[in-house]
Amino acid sequence: MEKIEMIVFDIDGTLTDGKLIRDNEGNTLKHFYAKDGFAIGQWLRLGKKVGIITGKESRIVADRAKELGIVDLIQGSKNKAKDLEQFLKKYSYTSEQIAYMGDDINDLGILAKVGFSSCPRDAAPEVLTMVDFVAAHDGGQGAARDVLEYIMKARDMWKEVVEYYKKEENRS
Repeated sequence: MEKIEMIVFDIDGTLTDGKLIRDNEGNTLKHFYAKDGFAIGQWLRLGKKVGIITGKESRIVADRAKELGIVDLIQGSKNKAKDLEQFLKKYSYTSEQIAYMGDDINDLGILAKVGFSSCPRDAAPEVLTMVDFVAAHDGGQGAARDVLEYIMKARDMWKEVVEYYKKEENRS
């Protein structure tokens, strides 16, 4: 866990609840959870990296990534384990320095490749049985917060987050 420098997320079923809502114009809407975004922001503030690899393509995902400060985004992935190589090369990381959170069987390859694997509580049974960490919450309901808080607490980084917000000038 001490080696983790980057966490990579799937989107549907991990950072969202997996529901796809379509409006009358055919636009797809996704539901993100603010507490997940907060934890991602803290991980980034502490100098770590966050990436997204997703099988679908969506402007909503690109917009959310930009809003959170995530610059490493791969959409339309056909092979997530292979696409992870782009991040490894860009930052000269090994797979041991990567944590990944996914929820379905199309994530099995990348989950087996990384140094720390995780999933939401409502992940596919095949995923639940092979990961290092199962979140206490479902995808899009705090699962990303769970894994990030777990990693930061294990590395004694969470105290820094809490202390930061105890300072009056940092409270909102």
